[in-house]
Amino acid sequence: MIEVKLSTISEGEFNRGVFATCDIKKGELLHEAPVISYPNDQHQYIEQTLLADYAFEYGINHSAILLGYGMLFNHSYEPNATYEINFKNHTFDFYAFTDIKAGDEILINYNGDVDNKDELWFNQDQKE
Repeated sequence: MIEVKLSTISEGEFNRGVFATCDIKKGELLHEAPVISYPNDQHQYIEQTLLADYAFEYGINHSAILLGYGMLFNHSYEPNATYEINFKNHTFDFYAFTDIKAGDEILINYNGDVDNKDELWFNQDQKE
């Protein structure tokens, strides 16, 4: 259903993204990414690594590193996918927010809410 390929919108070190290998209908579950969570007071150590740019908020006072393809979805303010945190299964569950065609890159809003247009944290850091 999904695969990792080179992305033309990514400016990261690896320029990867997640792409649909078949048509995906709106609302369809497209990936369950297992998490490794840690208390926020340990984030200072993660911030010293490349993983800092990939950590997600995970409930109250915790952050998480996503496994599987979870950390490889690129950002868009017009996403075609969204995610929900599944605390029971310790996963981030990614769903199609719109119909997605085979070959399309699957994009999420890094702010968590598909309608949130706030400036991203890593862009704020560049202005300082």
